[in-house]
Amino acid sequence: MNDVCNAPGLLPIETAISNMLDAISFNKHAETIPVMSSVGRILATDVQSTINVPAHDNSAMDGYALCISDGLTTYTQIGSVFAGQTFDKTLTPGQCVRIMTGAALPPGANAVVMQENATVNNDEITFTGTIEHNNNVRFAGEDIAKNSVVLKAGRKLKGVDVGLLASIGINEVNVYQTLKVAVFSTGDELIEPGNVLPAGAIYESNRAVIISELNNPNIEVIDFGIIPDDKTLIQNTFLKADEQADAVISSGGVSVGEADFTKEVLNDIGDIHFWKIAMKPGKPFAFGKLPNSYFFGLPGNPVSAAVTLERLVKPALTKLSGNEPKLTLRLKAVTTQKIKKRPGRTDFQRGIASNDENNNLVVTPVEKQGSGVLSSLSKANCLIVVPAQSGNIAQGETVEIELL
Repeated sequence: MNDVCNAPGLLPIETAISNMLDAISFNKHAETIPVMSSVGRILATDVQSTINVPAHDNSAMDGYALCISDGLTTYTQIGSVFAGQTFDKTLTPGQCVRIMTGAALPPGANAVVMQENATVNNDEITFTGTIEHNNNVRFAGEDIAKNSVVLKAGRKLKGVDVGLLASIGINEVNVYQTLKVAVFSTGDELIEPGNVLPAGAIYESNRAVIISELNNPNIEVIDFGIIPDDKTLIQNTFLKADEQADAVISSGGVSVGEADFTKEVLNDIGDIHFWKIAMKPGKPFAFGKLPNSYFFGLPGNPVSAAVTLERLVKPALTKLSGNEPKLTLRLKAVTTQKIKKRPGRTDFQRGIASNDENNNLVVTPVEKQGSGVLSSLSKANCLIVVPAQSGNIAQGETVEIELL
């Protein structure tokens, strides 16, 4: 029997990812948008702060700001200062003011004592505990120094980043233009959900997964729908998609069946960089270049399409959008069951990670691991990564997992 897993031409997944990232060049232009609309977008320029944050030395709590006099425990209160106000009179040793959290420290103040450690007798305030210089003081520029780089170009903005930009007074930001991604599936057997299902047909689900997974403020998806197994129609769709998009993702048609025309079309109008990966699920995966865009040919089996999208396409789209791809975080977990595996391909098995009674991370493989069993991926919360050279994994062994 031939070992198809070790057949020539199967590219290790690590090599495939490296080759893709090396082949992709980024050339998006920048645009200026309101900072409140920038979540999920990619910064096109470094952002520098024009102010200190905090803008002034201020109190970290409600209490009393004082000018320390060594050995003194009772101070004279000469005023109050609330957040948003200032107290311009300079404190001398032995004097204090009532102060609220965030209020600017008066000149001469060099410590804040919390109100719980203060006993009030008219204007005489007696403090308990040790009083030390700079206690409970937030210093100007402690968080962000004026002229420092707050966020670097290439960063994908999170909600907290928007708050950070607002905190330094920025209301507009330069970001790269959105990435346009064309998506379609091929196959005579595919039917759109909502229609009557003829004998021998299946409802098309890969586009639903792909489009949902790419639902991102930085990505504009162009849905070309389902394309029948007709070489001319497939070629025309690729050409139209290439005109409109930065990346083209097709599903199906990259296997070795008689009606799988995608690879033929790509050979005719583009340049295939590689085809067939030493991974399971997802071996029939293609990557290459069209005249104006990059293409990613996903397998037709739904789990294979979803896993290759996650592990291969997303890092490539990240670079194509101007962001720097990050290594996928892997955790170690103990498997609760035997894992069946043949050497030859990196295996991404669906699993359910949890903590056992001792709070150790364990993982249980989902029962059905077929590449057509989409429910296995729906049930899973992680992928169990079994290296290419590995065979069966015994119960109780430590494996690596990637959280979904």
